[in-house]
Amino acid sequence: MSRRSVWRAAWLAVGLSAATAAAAETPLPVVASFDAGRYAGRWYEIARLPLVYQRDCIADVRADYSLRADGGLDVLNRCRTVAGEISARGVARLLAPGRLQVRFAPDWLAWLPWVWADYQLIELDAQYRWALVGQPSREYLWLLSRTPTLDEATVERLLARARELGFTLDALIRTPQTAP
Repeated sequence: MSRRSVWRAAWLAVGLSAATAAAAETPLPVVASFDAGRYAGRWYEIARLPLVYQRDCIADVRADYSLRADGGLDVLNRCRTVAGEISARGVARLLAPGRLQVRFAPDWLAWLPWVWADYQLIELDAQYRWALVGQPSREYLWLLSRTPTLDEATVERLLARARELGFTLDALIRTPQTAP
């Protein structure tokens, strides 16, 4: 990853965390159980509320998670842009079942609390086939699937759940996928 990308990711994490901390938030319900080993692997983005880092993403948004020795997860986010593919590496730490914090800032900034952004699993399929992930601020939301597509009934049900929890989906982006 280029130095520019590292700094972009660092400022993104700072901004997300500061925005989240500043807002008076109603807690999100999260899944009662979570197995980081089962969550590891590739996830495809089906839909999202726009995130600054993802503004140039036009298709093929995906995240690869791998289990770390400390019980956390390494994260590699990628997407296709007009200019090619971009990526960002991060780390996720488990706070409680269904609650993680993610940082894309460099390791040497990990001690700063505001470089960590909340990542909460609102809904998770029992077989880990899809997940609905959000932040307590209700500004960011991701609908993820193990496959590049997800049946429309499931998508609509999960988006209805997000609306019920106070997410405004006017700016929702459906993520196009091309053949792998």
